[in-house]
Amino acid sequence: MLSQDSATAQSRSVRVDDTGVRRQLADGSEESVDWADLSAVVVRVIPEGPWNEDVFLMLAAADGTGTAVPSGDPAANALIERLQALPGFDHDKFVEAMTTDADEAYVVWKAGESA
Repeated sequence: MLSQDSATAQSRSVRVDDTGVRRQLADGSEESVDWADLSAVVVRVIPEGPWNEDVFLMLAAADGTGTAVPSGDPAANALIERLQALPGFDHDKFVEAMTTDADEAYVVWKAGESA
């Protein structure tokens, strides 16, 4: 189950490929979501900046699993590019989320919804 702890856990690596997103955590565990199972994308802003990671890309699967990728991760640019190509992706809400310091969660995409 994707939890708030996912956003604060330290990543060892993040991989974005044609299958989905895999995040290897420092404790050896792995979080993942396949593109075929993706049900929602949320940008979670936590007022921790500017020195700590404060923006996370939360990817949820239909079964409640998923992962949270810090926006500062080296793989984040490739992930954002993939996410922005999703049909119905809310680009305006994404820009708002990425440029705020509000303690909020912004739903930028949901499966089955069009912009």
